[in-house]
Amino acid sequence: MATPCRAWTQASAMDELTVSIVVPVLNEADTIVAALGRLQTLRSRGIELIVSDGGSSDGTTDLARPSCDAMVRSAKGRATQMNAAARVATGDVLVFLHADTVLPSSAITDIRTALKARTWGRFDVQIAGRSRWLPIVAQFMNLRSRLTGIATGDQTIFVLRKEFEAVGGYPEQRLMEDIELSRRLRHRCRPATLREKVVTAGRRWDENGPIRTILLMWRLRLAYWLGASPSDLAERYQRLPRPPHTP
Repeated sequence: MATPCRAWTQASAMDELTVSIVVPVLNEADTIVAALGRLQTLRSRGIELIVSDGGSSDGTTDLARPSCDAMVRSAKGRATQMNAAARVATGDVLVFLHADTVLPSSAITDIRTALKARTWGRFDVQIAGRSRWLPIVAQFMNLRSRLTGIATGDQTIFVLRKEFEAVGGYPEQRLMEDIELSRRLRHRCRPATLREKVVTAGRRWDENGPIRTILLMWRLRLAYWLGASPSDLAERYQRLPRPPHTP
């Protein structure tokens, strides 16, 4: 059971919390300029933007460097990349944003408001793509997350830096790093579950078929809860053909 939440600062001071957005990337040359372009208004308001590259070979880093405050290079893997960026981030709050996900316009205000009562949280998600199944997939993702207190990376996890450090950051495992981080954070505090939606690209579902992708992810998650190793699950996940530009 989660312990009562304790804010790290007085609620009246929460509006002053500084924010760092971390974007992990791998071979995102086709989309990175547009992705970072959407965040420039936030940079102009003092939000720090850090891109963490896992070894891109397509010029992603050269394209991204002019549009971020820091470029971090690390070994491949979202957990490793996000931890590397968190170590150099200066914000009181860390926001982990996938490169193919768009924040709502009120995101920073919503995050600061949520952290008056909680130490971490996530947004509801909308999946953009061709399949008519995607709104249903997103609805179930949001409902499941609301009931379980577990968030996925697609929902854009945000967390007070001190809380992130207290649980040791992301576990550096090949898969389910977002699930494991959520489990650790949930033991300390239930998440803020924001109904404002981030919009994430449905590339995986469109390319591989929504039913096939949903069933695979359910099987992998069940296996993880039953104790399967993240490395074994990653091998199974890699057998699914990957859409281009997905870390």
